[in-house]
Amino acid sequence: MDELLTDFVDRAGELRSAQQRMQGLLNAVVALAEDLSLEAVLYRVVNSACRLVDAEYGALGVIGSDRGLSHFITVGIEEDLARKIGPLPTGHGVLGLLIRDPKPLRLHDLGQHPDAYGFPQHHPPMKSFLGVPIRVRDVVFGNLYLTQKRGGGDFTDEDEELAEALAAAAGVAIENARLYDDARRRAAWLQACMDVTGRMMGDEVPDGHDGGLDMIAARALQESGSALALILVPEGTSSLFRVAGAAGQAAPEWAGRLSSFDSAEVGNVLATGQATVVEDALSALGDGLVPADGRLLVIDLSARGTHYGLLLLVRERSAGTFSQTDVEMGSVFGSHVALALELGRAHRMREQLAVFTDRDRIARDLHDLVIQRLFAAGLSIQSLRRLITSDAAATTLKNVTAELDETIRELRNTIYSLSDSSLEKELLSSRVLQAVRSAAQSLRFVPRLTLTGPIDAIRDEETASNILAVVTEGLSNAVRHSGADSIRVSVAVDDGFVYVAVQDNGTGFNETVPGNGLTNMQHRADKLGGTFEVSSSPDNGTALTWTAPVF
Repeated sequence: MDELLTDFVDRAGELRSAQQRMQGLLNAVVALAEDLSLEAVLYRVVNSACRLVDAEYGALGVIGSDRGLSHFITVGIEEDLARKIGPLPTGHGVLGLLIRDPKPLRLHDLGQHPDAYGFPQHHPPMKSFLGVPIRVRDVVFGNLYLTQKRGGGDFTDEDEELAEALAAAAGVAIENARLYDDARRRAAWLQACMDVTGRMMGDEVPDGHDGGLDMIAARALQESGSALALILVPEGTSSLFRVAGAAGQAAPEWAGRLSSFDSAEVGNVLATGQATVVEDALSALGDGLVPADGRLLVIDLSARGTHYGLLLLVRERSAGTFSQTDVEMGSVFGSHVALALELGRAHRMREQLAVFTDRDRIARDLHDLVIQRLFAAGLSIQSLRRLITSDAAATTLKNVTAELDETIRELRNTIYSLSDSSLEKELLSSRVLQAVRSAAQSLRFVPRLTLTGPIDAIRDEETASNILAVVTEGLSNAVRHSGADSIRVSVAVDDGFVYVAVQDNGTGFNETVPGNGLTNMQHRADKLGGTFEVSSSPDNGTALTWTAPVF
């Protein structure tokens, strides 16, 4: 009887333990559905697994496109200790074994396995190990890692079964979370498309040199979770691009810069119009102003056969790669931006046409009505001379007639001005001033600008665009590299030549190091038959002098 009672009590205890574990598994499965956020679901999977099998430490590694671990979520290691340990695992050792061979794995001593990679400094000791794959639609999404069984024992067959059951439920929850996250991100991108189009077409079109491109870059930066967003527009007929819009911490250093951006990936986007992800942003952009390990998403800005430029999004590697949703919706955003720019241009042209039409009407009215009446009044006054004998009165009539003639001449000049203004663009002096303001946004002082001679008389757009590009590039170089506290910019027109000079009192240099900026300015001078000179020394700063013939 005692043996039967003892056996009954043992079996009752086992049943009680099994019931508790099944209840724990049920609670864990229910907990997975509490939040549809992917990050929250992944954390709940690890946390629930640790409680379910009494593991002290747990982790979930998400397998990336390169078959390494793109994400690694941990439970049981405090943040301070995690910082001391250093970078998260990428898939070496036993962790990589589960990636190559996705089958449940139980170990008595993790460190004794032939594929053991070892632990970094400050890493807590881990002996017992249990790993199971997580599948989403028959594709391995990642692996669940559990270590250090509480009490010092090994993980059991029952632990493995519970972990596998939880992993199966986690696969469904992860797929739902991914679908929800995908739908949410698509909705956010579409909302950004509508907001940008509405602002560009509405009464809130941003004023300034960038024509709203900074606003567009900022919205793309927000939706993509990037660290830097750049909008590049073609510069003339060459392969150069100018940064016309920028957002992010490094935006002031990029604003107005000129570069060829001639990487193969960028060229492929220009040729095909298809957005693409570049794993090494630094090599593609060729500049140290981007994260050394950043990724780049290149988006074409085209609509109705018209190419406006490129949208570049740089994301730090710690923020994860660009998803397929980002690539697809980024292309949609680029099309909307290009369409908004096209519609905005058409809207401005209609407004200008209305203004020019009104000016033509005013000019006709002045010519047909006002001038004719003034001319008739002058003739009438002149006819009074034969009736006046007083010298004083004759002198007065003569002066009045002269005043009427001068008024008629001024009206005619006004009519010519109204007629010609419909063909005029913004004054070159104003464009130079805007270029200086744009390139000097990051400075704590205001550069001194001097304009001399008939600058606004330069009508050739190619010459004007080259002048603006030289001012922008020269001032941008001084802002980024000189460390100066005084910069002088001068544009002068004299004796058939335009002279552009940028001078700073910064660190200077002993030998000229050829770069894209100096090479571009030399190329522009050669193309127009002008000259370009650079003088610099550590004591006197740097002076750039660029000339070209005009008129």
